[in-house]
Amino acid sequence: MSDDVTLPADVRALPPFDAGIDDEATARERCASFRDVARRLREAVGARLVGQQAVVDQVLWSLFAGGHVLLEGVPGLGKTLLVRTLGDAMHLGFSRIQFTPDLMPADIVGTQILVEDAHGHRVMQFRPGPIFTQVLLADEINRASPKSQSALLEAMQERAVTVGGQTHRLRAPFLVLATQNPIEQEGTYPLPEAQLDRFLLKVSVPSVERADLMEILRRTTAANEPVVRPVLDGERILQAQRLARRIVVAEPVQDYVIRLVLATHPGGEHADPRAGREIAVGASPRAAQAIVTTAKVRALFDGRFHVSMGDVHAVAPAALRHRVLPSFEAEADGLDADKVVAGILSRLPRHAAEAAP
Repeated sequence: MSDDVTLPADVRALPPFDAGIDDEATARERCASFRDVARRLREAVGARLVGQQAVVDQVLWSLFAGGHVLLEGVPGLGKTLLVRTLGDAMHLGFSRIQFTPDLMPADIVGTQILVEDAHGHRVMQFRPGPIFTQVLLADEINRASPKSQSALLEAMQERAVTVGGQTHRLRAPFLVLATQNPIEQEGTYPLPEAQLDRFLLKVSVPSVERADLMEILRRTTAANEPVVRPVLDGERILQAQRLARRIVVAEPVQDYVIRLVLATHPGGEHADPRAGREIAVGASPRAAQAIVTTAKVRALFDGRFHVSMGDVHAVAPAALRHRVLPSFEAEADGLDADKVVAGILSRLPRHAAEAAP
């Protein structure tokens, strides 16, 4: 059920974003309405979170593409604040799980407990865990054991939890933002490549600039915290996800995405010239899906009903950095996944006809 009674009156009055989009004029109108609401969403987040606009944009791309995000950055850069603010600005439920080595799967998904019913009979009752929300912050996911990690990742993939033989669906939309510290690795359980592949994007959270830090001090040391009002609800987010799926991808752009992913496979027919030396494991087909679905949302945010090469280049680093494993030679040369991907993007011809035979 929609909770749009809490939204601004002009947003409540909007027709569904995905209604009537088979007609070109209506489709343009729906896209314009969505972009206006998306702009308000950015502004609502910016009222509380200083800077990090690129991070905010990538998280919003992932939300409207229907995927999850892995945030990598040192503590104190506003990751928790970002997630909580998104929950407030979109009128969605918010939960946080602090991952620790002793965290059990039941602490995440919930468990069966023995209770007495109204007739005095003892029955098993399911008590939901914190994953039964809509915006979930999985803090320091690499600190929990693989067993607990897999419990979260299974729920992310299936959008459901099975306990005691009974399946419990998670409420849509459902967005997981997992964080990990790139520096402190002692006592951690790094996510395997197969599990990293479940995240639509991996977003690097940079340190704040001097001007942003000054604004952070001004806001956080004052008496009043900015109030964030909801501008979207769950139903309209689902409508926007369906609208984004209708964005057009021309055949040359789609072919470029395919060649980009295949260029990360060492020894393959379309491998990048340096792939054999710089890459140990290439990107999976999920990488191509992630690039296309995220590029569609970026195009929609930019006011276009078609995906451009610029959209692909903008989303490719976040879609590939956790799916491309650099080789030992690359690491010895000081190349991480970002530099390897950047090199491929710079060398890959935009059109198949330009590629060397």
